Amino acid sequence: MELLIQGRKPMSDKKLKIIFYGGTGTVTGANFLLENINQDKNEKKFKILIDCGLIQGGEEKEKLNKLPFKYGPESIDFLFITHAHLDHIGRIPKLVKEGFRGRIFSTPATKDLSGLILEDALKIMSYELNLKEALYSTDDIRETMSVWETIDYGTREDFKEGFSVFLKDSGHILGSSIVEIEYKEERVVFTGDLGNSPSPILKDTEFSNDADYIVIESVYGDRNHEDREIRTEEFKRIIKRTIQKKGTLLIPAFSVEKTQIILSELNSLIESGQIDSVPVFLDSPLAIKATEIYKKNTQYFNKEAKEKINSGDDIFNFSKLKFTKRIEESENIKNTPNPKIIIAGAGMSVGGRILSHELEYLSDKRTTILFTGFQVAGTVGRQILDGVKKVKIFDKEIEVRADIEQILSYSSHMDSDHLVEFVEKSNNNNKLKKVFVVMGEMSAGLFLVQKIRDNLGIDAIYPEEGESFEI
Repeated sequence: MELLIQGRKPMSDKKLKIIFYGGTGTVTGANFLLENINQDKNEKKFKILIDCGLIQGGEEKEKLNKLPFKYGPESIDFLFITHAHLDHIGRIPKLVKEGFRGRIFSTPATKDLSGLILEDALKIMSYELNLKEALYSTDDIRETMSVWETIDYGTREDFKEGFSVFLKDSGHILGSSIVEIEYKEERVVFTGDLGNSPSPILKDTEFSNDADYIVIESVYGDRNHEDREIRTEEFKRIIKRTIQKKGTLLIPAFSVEKTQIILSELNSLIESGQIDSVPVFLDSPLAIKATEIYKKNTQYFNKEAKEKINSGDDIFNFSKLKFTKRIEESENIKNTPNPKIIIAGAGMSVGGRILSHELEYLSDKRTTILFTGFQVAGTVGRQILDGVKKVKIFDKEIEVRADIEQILSYSSHMDSDHLVEFVEKSNNNNKLKKVFVVMGEMSAGLFLVQKIRDNLGIDAIYPEEGESFEI
């Protein structure tokens, strides 16, 4: 029974409420709400969103993107963006369209990449559906970017509403950040997606300090990646085998980070003579533009990448690499004799030019398709990876005769052991009260929950969609 003082219930010592509106039970659709409770009379109530991402994973799940938000967009005061992947930014213009008039913040690089990715997503929506059915319009993107402000790493921003924000480098993609929000001595850490450090390009993931609560991703919560040396040897083996059988190597790749890592790896392997030089096509206008943004932001690169660049090496270019911007150039790739390598988006074969190449090459036994990232359930990529004999692409059923390969350590996501290490190192003063495990399929998320409990003795939970907690 709760203690009553003079017939009244004592005020709760809880200061904040967190509500999980997305990113639970799935890898996509990040959308978390943090609001203050029991504020002082002279303090204003605030509502903060962390990310507003697209829900992905097949037609049924993607229909959810069209539903109204379960909160009033007009009631949100702030939106902080962890990074520029579509599953973290894809519904922001929809939020604006439906009444959001608050302030948006991210790192400068995340803002630059987000503008590109949102415009590209609208093109794909307009092509697959039509402009009337698209989630948002060009005007909504323009309005979104007009209210988007930037904070760089290591800069503490104090807001008049009584909270402060500090961004750390998550090492996931260019500009990706860990968002630390502090209010009345409570520090809530939103990891976004954590990087698979060390990266060939970016600096290592930073750890948090004195966290009271952590909201952590769990894409690879139940598995670990191969060693870097094994990764490189596997990549070499796959390329050499493709050359030997005079085939085509298809690499569905995310336009941001994954593509740049693959280009830098091919640069090293070709220029060192470890593999023969064959035609390589980067067939993604978005990836080409994103690579230019990477080249302009080398201040975020690690020491090794900077040294290579300073020595005169363009780490994203090499012999026989061709950037195919125009659709005619993309269609002409089939006229280039094998062997050849095609890198194209999207990374899970949910759209983009990779679908045309899969339609062209998947039924050829000489083809190899290499997955270098997580494939969400319901996507064409996941179907192929799971070994289906036929897939439907552009309403055409195509037989899958290609060899199927996967190298998980090319993922830009932190693996299971390192996620636990992140939690442990972020609890340096033993203040950590609870860890919320999100952005992972149920099996991966629950595995990580148990691992944190067993290994660290810290309370962890896998929240359900719509579930709220006072903290």
